[in-house]
Amino acid sequence: MIENDHVVLWNRCLNIIRDNVPDTTYKTWFEPIVPLKYEDHALTIGVPSPFFYEFLEEKFVDLLRAALYKEIGEGTQLMYCILTDKTNHITVNIEGTKRSSALPAQTVIKDGNKAPNPMQAPAPQDLDPHLNPNYNFENFIKGNSNEFSRTVGETVAKNPARTFNPLFLYGPSGVGKTHLINAIGTRIKELYPEKRVLYVSAHLFQVQYTDSVRTNHFNDFISFYQTIDVLIIDDIQEFAGVTKTQNTFFHIFNHLHQNGKQLILTSDRAPVMLQGMEERLLTRFKWGLVAELEKPDVELRKNILRNKIRRDGLNIPESVINYIAENVNESVRELEGIINSLLAQSIIFKRDVDIDLAERIVRKAVRCESKPITIEDIIAKVCSHYEIEESAIHTKTRKREVVQVRQVAMFLAKKHTDASSSKIGQLIGNKDHATVLHACKIVKDQVEVDKSFKADIEEIEALLRRK
Repeated sequence: MIENDHVVLWNRCLNIIRDNVPDTTYKTWFEPIVPLKYEDHALTIGVPSPFFYEFLEEKFVDLLRAALYKEIGEGTQLMYCILTDKTNHITVNIEGTKRSSALPAQTVIKDGNKAPNPMQAPAPQDLDPHLNPNYNFENFIKGNSNEFSRTVGETVAKNPARTFNPLFLYGPSGVGKTHLINAIGTRIKELYPEKRVLYVSAHLFQVQYTDSVRTNHFNDFISFYQTIDVLIIDDIQEFAGVTKTQNTFFHIFNHLHQNGKQLILTSDRAPVMLQGMEERLLTRFKWGLVAELEKPDVELRKNILRNKIRRDGLNIPESVINYIAENVNESVRELEGIINSLLAQSIIFKRDVDIDLAERIVRKAVRCESKPITIEDIIAKVCSHYEIEESAIHTKTRKREVVQVRQVAMFLAKKHTDASSSKIGQLIGNKDHATVLHACKIVKDQVEVDKSFKADIEEIEALLRRK
């Protein structure tokens, strides 16, 4: 491999990225990136700061992955080096094992998108728990809305499988569920390094299960999960309507629980509100403790903002913090997104962060919907945009233009409503949940690589917000 292959590969990726983001975004977030090396199917890039890395992961990870897979190959790993760190001379590879740094004064941050391989059962010290080390108890800001759940989480971390088992945490998106369960897992690994801890999303679990059946490795899949000491499953509501996955998880759950292993689950709603879930699973979810994380109150929002500002080394007036906290009240992610936008605008336009800038960004970012979006609204807007009759998507026709409209409607219904996949399929063409999941994947993949199609989706979403 010639010396500058990594530069050539990265420039090819940039050609795709440039076509999918505005010029100002490209100049701010992609021009400063320095390609460093390409080896063992991993491309290492240098970024200016931890904040820069976090922003890329939060906003552009799907676009980066799509560009790498298209230009370099499926399964290519992306690794980050923080170029400004002058103290740490250790790199961490994607599997989390340490090695001597070939790039002095740079710290590699692992990509969190690589899944554990359930077809292999590594020794305990070789199992990557897939925890995010940035999510810990030290930076989990406590307030009235999450104090109980945090206390319970700390209790479980000190004595896994001896107190609340399973621990079921629920609450709306963006209130800190993922942060808290990662903190629990990280603390357990600190206190009990010999334990096999694994964090996995419900979606990834389902994909692994499907692959194991398809490749005749189902027994290996079961065996792998039965060796876990602390199993953490995020967004368990994704199992709704997927009977075979539920049956498999039921047997894994029973085995782990009966053998004194800890289970930690999260959901966007309480067990009693989960639709499409087998009763025997719901009963088990309530065996241990069910705890709610509520939306943060104004005081907690201020503290979260102050913590992020201090962590990123920013200088933002208290009046701006108060304004954001009082007007942005949906989720922690939304708060952090506002701060990221403030910093980006400040850099691009070379101006101080003040109330005027904060007001402009908040007005653009905060939703002000008077009524929730319904599946009927989505069908109407999608059909209007593509200029076809609404009745057409309910027919059995396989015409390409009608199939695409139906898929777009399913994708937006999944994204903007709380309806289950089965319900969405019933209301859009009388299809089953598998067809809905397939449609969502098709649309999501096309959005990542087709700039025109992405613009269509964004235009429809804008119309839905203004309804």
